[in-house]
Amino acid sequence: MRTLIENGLVIDPANRIESRLHVLIEDGKIAALTAFRPKGEYRTVNAAGKVVCPGFLDIHMHEAPLDDLEDVEHSIFGMMLRMGVTTVLGGNCGDSVLPPLQYLDRVAAGLPVNLAMLAPHGAARDAAGFTDKYATLNAAQIREVRAILANWIAGGCYGLSYGIRYCPGMDLAELMETAGLCKGTDLLVAAHVRDDADYIFESIREFLAPGWEYGLKMQVSHLGSMGGYGQMEAVLSMLDEARTKGLNVMSDCYPYSAFSTDIGSCTYDPGFLERYRCTYADVKICEGPYKGQTCTKEMFDDMRENYPGVITVAHVMVPEDVEKAMAHPAVMLCSDGVMHARQGHPRAAGAFPRLIAEYVRRGTLTLYEAVEKMTSLPAWRIGMPNKGNLGVGSDADIVIFDPEIIRDCATFEEPDLPPEGVNLVLIAGEPACRDGKILRCDLGKPLRRG
Repeated sequence: MRTLIENGLVIDPANRIESRLHVLIEDGKIAALTAFRPKGEYRTVNAAGKVVCPGFLDIHMHEAPLDDLEDVEHSIFGMMLRMGVTTVLGGNCGDSVLPPLQYLDRVAAGLPVNLAMLAPHGAARDAAGFTDKYATLNAAQIREVRAILANWIAGGCYGLSYGIRYCPGMDLAELMETAGLCKGTDLLVAAHVRDDADYIFESIREFLAPGWEYGLKMQVSHLGSMGGYGQMEAVLSMLDEARTKGLNVMSDCYPYSAFSTDIGSCTYDPGFLERYRCTYADVKICEGPYKGQTCTKEMFDDMRENYPGVITVAHVMVPEDVEKAMAHPAVMLCSDGVMHARQGHPRAAGAFPRLIAEYVRRGTLTLYEAVEKMTSLPAWRIGMPNKGNLGVGSDADIVIFDPEIIRDCATFEEPDLPPEGVNLVLIAGEPACRDGKILRCDLGKPLRRG
């Protein structure tokens, strides 16, 4: 069956297109972009007054826990679909719910969105039996971790991810040896670097070392939460200078001035109050026995000891720094979304519409620039030539939205609320979500790099 999306404003930055065109879909692929209605039979979708663009790609998110897959429509994957995302990259920050190839097998029957995975370094450490995150590994142990990562890459992962902050025992030798797997490839190497705020500069230098040595494609993850405490202008200059010297480095960022992580993570190790110049009251508790309460030292200590997996949100970042990052041409959008039983940070359900509502409508970005940060830039960065564009032969993953209405509705109190203004989402040419209502939960597929 052929489908014609007619009368919409087509924005396809990968092919430098921004004009009113019809989009013809056939057999799940883009068949044509044309100013005239083609001959033959097809079903029509009227997109008058709307934007038609490639489905959004989330280059940095965290896949759903297995329990959430029992109600996949309301998992983070369903939240992604409702906001126009059609493809996501999991296995970030060196972590994964299961070993990545096992997780891809687990979801082979289909998901609300397409899922690709990075090979997570921290998970490989765990798989090798080295579960003490504060321990430094010897050369033989590093080779064991490297072998596991090599197997995951051979099985279709799109690159490596590190959570250096979450694995303090990892030293430069371990980073260099494992990242060397990507030498001579186009694989992505992404990291939550070792430290943030005033320590961000030395942390970025550490992470970029294998990039300089091996000529790798380096990605500094969620830049706003790493350098968004008054350091952003200098951080962006540092990365710009590295690119002028030939280093392939870029970043992603989410459009919020609050970060989210488990309360048991190394982020909350002693010294975090001084580092972020905050108080316990700036930490929001998203789940568990203290859910919704203003955090105190007593609650914090109890949760660190007895409920370390509880998700928190810390309102500590400088909004102007986040805006500087989002406006930079070498920074693409991500959600960094993580959800447990529909609880977490609203970025998992609102990051993509928020970019338009808060940054385009206020004039920080043009609509074209915003679409580029959500489609062609992350697709190119991950290495997915058939995603993030409307070129003939590419996958017909498409979102249709109203640029005047689209906005995020998820809040810190109700983080799973769907956005407004996302009219229709198609995956492989088939309607997957209409006006916030999911029509099919099985159109998304696990993606393995060939």
